[in-house]
Amino acid sequence: MTFLRYLLCSLALVGVVGSAQADAGALLDQAIAGGHRAAAHKARDAHRHPKETLMFFGLEPQMQVIEMLPGGEAWYTEILAPVLREQGRLTTVMLPPDAPPPYARKQFELFNAKLDAAPELYDRIERRTMPRDPLVLGPAGSADMVLTFRSSHGWIRAGQFDDVYKAIFEVLKPGGILGIEQHRGHDDWDPNAKAKTGYVPEKFMIEQLELIGFKLEGKSEINANPKDTKDYPDGVWTLPPSYALGDKDRAKYAAIGESDRMTLKFRKP
Repeated sequence: MTFLRYLLCSLALVGVVGSAQADAGALLDQAIAGGHRAAAHKARDAHRHPKETLMFFGLEPQMQVIEMLPGGEAWYTEILAPVLREQGRLTTVMLPPDAPPPYARKQFELFNAKLDAAPELYDRIERRTMPRDPLVLGPAGSADMVLTFRSSHGWIRAGQFDDVYKAIFEVLKPGGILGIEQHRGHDDWDPNAKAKTGYVPEKFMIEQLELIGFKLEGKSEINANPKDTKDYPDGVWTLPPSYALGDKDRAKYAAIGESDRMTLKFRKP
């Protein structure tokens, strides 16, 4: 290949990638501003930075994406579903309603009721529940991207951390992306002891996922919050939006805002 042909091919490839990212950005803008989102959900955008987070992960509208444990409110599902509806596919993985956590049934019911109420937005989502044994998330090598938001502490508490992330590794295509947002603890904390507070050490996350086979592609401080002291009576749920202590010191915790979170992008080789 001559240098000129190489240059033209390289420029064409850059143009395709740039166009895909531009399309993703425009679709994200539309979804985030959409009237289907509750006002309370939009109010959290300033804390959760959904566009910046998903663009950092490299979301593109034609991808096959799995969202792990979206929760009853389907906060990110509201954004992902419209972006992926026409060209890609969104698969959600919820805990089954009879899973051990006491909140599992309520979240399962809320999530499905929300999706059932708006088929024009959500009827193309493939809904799955997390199987127990074997823990398989789909056909091997079938997903372009797996996303997990604030779930890793729960998997540590349940003794499932390695099993879940090995299943994620298996379902991803070679080159596939794992995007993680997680409440960030101090690196010298014992992850097993501190998972009950909702916080996980970033160093632990990176080391364990690299042992499984993932390669760290990048870290972002998009969701960092230096005001978060991480030493609350009811763990991270003391902060908004949960306010686990009710009205006690509510103004103090509102001023802190949502938690300090790591935002990590891994790739399956």
